[in-house]
Amino acid sequence: MIPTVVWGTGNVGRLAIRAVEAHPALRLAGVIVHHPGKVGRDAGRLCGLDRDTGVTATDDIAAVLASRPRAVVYAATGDTRPDAALADVTRAIRAGAVVVTPALYPLYDHRNAPPEFRDPVTAAVAEGGGSLFASGVDPGWGNDVLPVLLSGLGTAVDAIRCQEIFDYSTYDQRDSVRDLVGMGRPMDHQPMMLLPSVPTMVWGGQIRMMARALGVELDAIRETVERRPLEETVATRSMGVFEAGTQGAVRFEVQGVVAGEPRLVIEHVTRIHPSCAPDWPLPPGGGDGAHRVVIEGRPRIEVTVEAEDDGENRSAGGNATAVGRLVGAIDWLADAEPGLYDALDVPLRPAVGRLGRKRA
Repeated sequence: MIPTVVWGTGNVGRLAIRAVEAHPALRLAGVIVHHPGKVGRDAGRLCGLDRDTGVTATDDIAAVLASRPRAVVYAATGDTRPDAALADVTRAIRAGAVVVTPALYPLYDHRNAPPEFRDPVTAAVAEGGGSLFASGVDPGWGNDVLPVLLSGLGTAVDAIRCQEIFDYSTYDQRDSVRDLVGMGRPMDHQPMMLLPSVPTMVWGGQIRMMARALGVELDAIRETVERRPLEETVATRSMGVFEAGTQGAVRFEVQGVVAGEPRLVIEHVTRIHPSCAPDWPLPPGGGDGAHRVVIEGRPRIEVTVEAEDDGENRSAGGNATAVGRLVGAIDWLADAEPGLYDALDVPLRPAVGRLGRKRA
């Protein structure tokens, strides 16, 4: 059993505790929290299990890492605190841990990561002997291993389009939705996530990994962005009120140009309410959101993934698939050499030992 620590108990961390508890090769060895009100509580209660795990949450990071856990699921946010998240991750790697995390977008494609992100990690690996695998859903398996796998079913491939189509009012992270993406902000406000070059910073690594897997050279990576205002004020179940005239929908593409044509495309269509931009693509099966891969070629292949968790919530379902990908990689990484790994290095593996197993 691989002693595994979960660092953070937000949207991702709660799911990570459940995933570690459910994995037959892992043992939950610790939970790190930041909020004083969570210190001393049992991990099972923090993540919504109907039982105690025997592991109590702590904010004593030094003591947890001094126990030399073999793995750490780093589930604290990196969107609004990338420097602090990088410092936390390298600290765990220096302690000898295999670290899996969705928090650091530049390290999804570590081969092309900026030196200010990559160099501290390589130094930590050399010092402590740990490893890092950063991945998620989108960016993540929705635009790396899934489209690459599906491309192998085709005789000829003309283009690959990966789509995330979501109603963000179901996404329980107000700061990201309102501040980073700009939902509910005036149309003359420039959201950080939509600044020129930021979409490429976040999703460009996925374009490069697809190109690498397919053996093609990229001419360039380019972006397109379109925004729409709400025509009427709307009230959402979990995100509050969004006023008419403020940003209600965003559509952008990150395009990998091959031989002069956009052949590898990652597209996001994001709304705060279904009434906004109804002419844009909708989830193929209805509902609040989906991830879709379309392989244009012979044959044309289209696959839609709709995941639900926490009461049929598709945002939680998406988070759960990201957690499943990361936690499911821990035992493989524990057997591999120390280093930096990406989604093309780490196999997506069957749920060995989990079929019919009692849910955590």
